[in-house]
Amino acid sequence: MEFFTSAIDTLKVLVIALGAGLGVWGVINLLEGYGNDNPGANAHVW
Repeated sequence: MEFFTSAIDTLKVLVIALGAGLGVWGVINLLEGYGNDNPGANAHVW
C-alpha cells in the first residue's frame, strides 16, 4: 500500500507541475499578443 501512496503523491506533483507550466506558457502567449512585432495580432485594441 505504501507504493501506491508514493505513486499517487508523485502523480500529484507531476500534474501540478504540468498545470503550472501550461499556465505560464498561456500567460506568455497572451503577453506576446500585445507586442509591437505584429500589429495585426492586437488590432482589436483601441
